[in-house]
Amino acid sequence: MGEQVIINDVGPRDGLQNQPRILSVEERVQLVQALADAGMNYIEAGAFVSPKAVPAMAGTDQVMARLQALEGVALSALIPNARGYELARAAGVNTVAMVLYASDGMAQANVKMTRQEAEADAAAIIARAREEGARVIATISVAFACPFDGDTDPALVRDIAQRFAELGADRIVIADTIGAANPQQVRELMDPLVPAVGSERLGCHFHDTRAMGLANVFAALESGVRYFDASIGGLGGCPFAPGASGNVATEDVVMMLEQMGYSTGIDLDRLLRASDLSETLTGTAPGGRAKRWLKPWLEKQVSACTA
Repeated sequence: MGEQVIINDVGPRDGLQNQPRILSVEERVQLVQALADAGMNYIEAGAFVSPKAVPAMAGTDQVMARLQALEGVALSALIPNARGYELARAAGVNTVAMVLYASDGMAQANVKMTRQEAEADAAAIIARAREEGARVIATISVAFACPFDGDTDPALVRDIAQRFAELGADRIVIADTIGAANPQQVRELMDPLVPAVGSERLGCHFHDTRAMGLANVFAALESGVRYFDASIGGLGGCPFAPGASGNVATEDVVMMLEQMGYSTGIDLDRLLRASDLSETLTGTAPGGRAKRWLKPWLEKQVSACTA
């Protein structure tokens, strides 16, 4: 077995929040179940946000209730504030994901706060979560560039990451929200962050807007990151961030990692079935870039094993 890399599929939340077709609770549960069947042990299954602002996430409490029977799967949900935290906890969620901001422009667009105000709220939620035994994922959005404020200062991102690690966030995820990063930028940011925060607490979240999603995953791997967000079928896009297209596709990330000798614990054949389902349900999921090659390749592998 190769070195373990954790993939957290954010398709059922980040992937669905900006789609023209709003999935039913049953369809969202079906998508999460397909991911779990493929061996996906970390899934962001929904968000406790205003249904007026993000209609696709209405009924996340019902989704979570339907998924309680899943074994061996760490389900998380996005929360925007203390009220979202309370709703998530009431729904039985033990891992909450919060968004921090590397720019004031994005903070204002997303939560109508300054960056510092959003950080103060997040710090209070982390303190409460630690008292209650809940886990917190803190994602630093627009870590490379902001659609409103332009390029992001890497020193600011490192400062936020180290401060929230000290406050007790269980994981810090560096997010290229609009897919603006290149591999050199990723290395320059992550090389000093990994020893400062710890590879066991760091993660990365890349979008494939400029076709550099996989290259950026590779650069972060080289820096020592062993946790990545990805989205089934390449679904994604933030309704509050102009230019944010689909996340790097889970099937592409898993394929690359497995071929490089890393272990993900994910069954590629079943993952492709989940990707097909994401396309069927949404009508917009592009599918991974390697999907056309992967399907016949897997069929040949199965034929060789049964011959």
